[in-house]
Amino acid sequence: MLATTKRTISMLYVFTFLAGGLITTAITYFEASGWPIISRLAALFPVFTWLSYLFIGNLAGLEAVSRHALFVLFGTIVAWLPYMFVIYYFAPKIGSAKAVFLGIAVFLVLALAFIKLYKG
Repeated sequence: MLATTKRTISMLYVFTFLAGGLITTAITYFEASGWPIISRLAALFPVFTWLSYLFIGNLAGLEAVSRHALFVLFGTIVAWLPYMFVIYYFAPKIGSAKAVFLGIAVFLVLALAFIKLYKG
């Protein structure tokens, strides 16, 4: 039974990896192909939380999923929204690569502060 469980978990990791890669590829492909609505829908699709919550629910239970969802909800407001605003604002001024790098720096500072201060 233990071998089956380990194999099942390994297959879930492979599925997660493939799904994440597929979504990333779809976002890029559809944007470059002139299908921005599909690209934007793919970019908004919560593939990482969806797959993570399937794992967390199976491995840690439903309460863990609920606690994690609340954490992500608040963390999105604190770190993700400023990250996206930085990219939106700076991309036309300094280029997309520098704007994304700056956005990631802002995200990391805010996310780490949020993680340190979060009491949920």
